[in-house]
Amino acid sequence: MPFIRVDWFPGRTIEQKRELAEVLTREFARIAKCRPETINFIFTEVSRENWGRNGKLFEDSYEYENRSAEGNEAK
Repeated sequence: MPFIRVDWFPGRTIEQKRELAEVLTREFARIAKCRPETINFIFTEVSRENWGRNGKLFEDSYEYENRSAEGNEAK
């Protein structure tokens, strides 16, 4: 039973999540040669204050493409 986990920053719409779920399922099933109904997935939205890289929190140091989608200005 394949399990796909996507950890990302908040800011995607429900429409984006639906499309991604459909595409991930279809393409994973095609490539892995398994039935789509066996594929599970979860989207986990992690705030920038709870995610870090290279000794720094994203909240403090990093910009990313969806920052404006959250209604915040990039740092």
